[in-house]
Amino acid sequence: MKKYIILLLSVYATLVNAQDLFSGTIYYKEATENIPLEGANIYWLGTDTGAVTNQKGMFSIPFSTKTKKLVISYIGFKTDTILIQKNMALYHILYENSSGNLDEVTVTQRRKTIQKSYLEAQNIINVNSAELLKAACCNLSESFETNPSIDVNFSDALTGTKQIKMLGLTSPYLLITEENIPMVRGASQAYGLTFTPGTWIESIQITKGMGTVVNGYESIAGQINTEIKKPFSDVPLFFNFFTSANGRQEVNVHGNFKVNEKWSSGLFIHGNQRTQKKDQNNDSFLDVPLAKQINILNRWQYTDAEKGWVSFASIRWMQDDKQIGAVGFNPVSDRNNNRVWGSEISTDRFDSSLKVGYVFPEIPYQSFGFQSAYSNHKQEAYYGFRSYEIDQESFYANLLFNSIIGNTKNKFKAGLNFSFDQYLETVDTFFFDRTDRSVGSFFEYSYDNLENFSFVGGARVDIHNRLGTFVTPRLHLRYLPQEKTIVRASIGSGRKAANIFAENQTLFGTNRLISIQQNGGSIYGLNPEIAWNYGVSVRQIFALWGGDGDITADYYITNFTDQVVVDWEKQGEISFYNLEGKSRANSFQLAIDYNPIKAISFRFAYKNYDVKTAYKSGFLQRPLQAQNRFFGNVGWETERKTNGGQWRWDLTYHALGKQRLVSTVRDKSGSYAPAYGLWNSQLTRAINNKLEVYAGIENLGNYTQKNPIIAADDPFGINFDSAQVFAPVFGRMMYAGLRWNL
Repeated sequence: MKKYIILLLSVYATLVNAQDLFSGTIYYKEATENIPLEGANIYWLGTDTGAVTNQKGMFSIPFSTKTKKLVISYIGFKTDTILIQKNMALYHILYENSSGNLDEVTVTQRRKTIQKSYLEAQNIINVNSAELLKAACCNLSESFETNPSIDVNFSDALTGTKQIKMLGLTSPYLLITEENIPMVRGASQAYGLTFTPGTWIESIQITKGMGTVVNGYESIAGQINTEIKKPFSDVPLFFNFFTSANGRQEVNVHGNFKVNEKWSSGLFIHGNQRTQKKDQNNDSFLDVPLAKQINILNRWQYTDAEKGWVSFASIRWMQDDKQIGAVGFNPVSDRNNNRVWGSEISTDRFDSSLKVGYVFPEIPYQSFGFQSAYSNHKQEAYYGFRSYEIDQESFYANLLFNSIIGNTKNKFKAGLNFSFDQYLETVDTFFFDRTDRSVGSFFEYSYDNLENFSFVGGARVDIHNRLGTFVTPRLHLRYLPQEKTIVRASIGSGRKAANIFAENQTLFGTNRLISIQQNGGSIYGLNPEIAWNYGVSVRQIFALWGGDGDITADYYITNFTDQVVVDWEKQGEISFYNLEGKSRANSFQLAIDYNPIKAISFRFAYKNYDVKTAYKSGFLQRPLQAQNRFFGNVGWETERKTNGGQWRWDLTYHALGKQRLVSTVRDKSGSYAPAYGLWNSQLTRAINNKLEVYAGIENLGNYTQKNPIIAADDPFGINFDSAQVFAPVFGRMMYAGLRWNL
């Protein structure tokens, strides 16, 4: 015991005697938003003491007693020199270089709308709100059309819902968070991405690989974190209207006000509807659902920079209703009969969250944070004669402490998590109720020599009433063999409970028999899913012909030691069973970003996937998974005038290779869907700083899948299947909208 006390006292003495640090966050202005600026240079005037901001715009340097002038610089932005009177957290905005002319602005370098982290050990891609304006980004599920890191697929021929994949794996294998609080999980897996309106999003962080242990054990392929606009920095009033040829209409209104210097509040209101019936392929089924949604969010922000406190409190309510099925379906007269096939899906969701952070004013490298969230997600649905209901009540809490060991090269995070989930689930006449509880602790250490090497290593221990007690280790490395070459590597494990019905709701749009081959597990009689993920990434920054760019090669391997296999291979049946053999997802991506001049950007990517699973019928490529994909994007924009006037244009191309099809009455065993390509384009006119109008076309070539619904003429027969979709159901879609802010 004595030696442990001595060790603790030694560590404490090291921390106490550590040199005083000065910390802060640097932002830049993107239209009306403040966005963290990565890579800004910070130094004390007349000294060699400096630092570089990280991916969140944050920095820490030793506090200077020789000078009180702090210099902040970044290429293409005005260099600021600030007088620092005392050691307290700094929040500062850098502005772009500009000329004095009224009609034009000269910018040395533009900030990219998709930024690959230079400083972080993890492979993180930051997408800011300007990137989301390049497409018809009505909600989070539609926020990745211009991003090659995420694949967007079509889930079925009825709901019109888009499904995302990363590293060849579907969204249940991703940790999807909102401001680092788990959001899309469990009952919300099928439609949860559509419940976050695009105009609410400030930025998106995409992490390839396992991610950090701080946010839990469920991440396997990566993490997608969404930052919502903050009342303190958002515009006072914002209005957005959107309409499209597929009958969708949408309205967004944001209102923000400052109560005083420390308190701010924001009210975000979203509504959308689709009342027109569309059947372009004349199969008597709706190509897109009739729908309506109301979504209301109220946020409160408290900031006391002098004392080191910042907190957010949010409350949200959402109601979403969809009608799918036959064009002539009438819910009042046709439900529960075999005259006309139809479906209604009704979802009510309530969320509340509280986040509190504190930075010690006298010790700015030390902080703690607390997060808590409660949600209730209730979905009621029927599909022909089938019914599905799920009610999930969740509570989540996270306590986090950050500090250093000796100096800022050695940092650590430690904390505790608690989560509670109660599921009331009914499939037809079968009940699958359960309660999940877990408590976990984690420790993460990071080292950065401030030159060319850094790593983040962590582990967590969790006690779960169904998954048992287990350890989750993760490690991320970053090395710079030369200044413009970044090499990253990662390894880690993850596990999750498979919510087989909530994650695979497309099965209800079929008449397949459902088979659960139980083996004594604690979740639907099945064991949890466990996987290891390994990855390496090499990025080379270059200058060519007066322009700048980078080329990145990623290779990731995901090996499952256990998995709940979703087997569509047997005609007329869908089976769930634990893995008996191998299952892997190998992903390779080669991406090139290049800006030949400041007005034009090119973005290209090639992706290859080898995703195979041991099914009862053999070791097969995952169905409806294109082994080869190509992505291309060209962006053009004029110089932004001093009044905000500007033209912007984007053209995006997606090419998908052949996809394996399962055996059905339409598709023979061993058949493949043909390769195809999709073109999307959008033109935006910023009239001034307050008003923008835009118009675009999706699926410019009007490519659609023929006969997407199998046995559409016999919807109550055993062969009816709307889940085997590999291409768009709806053809060319034009849209237009406007954005107005005060």
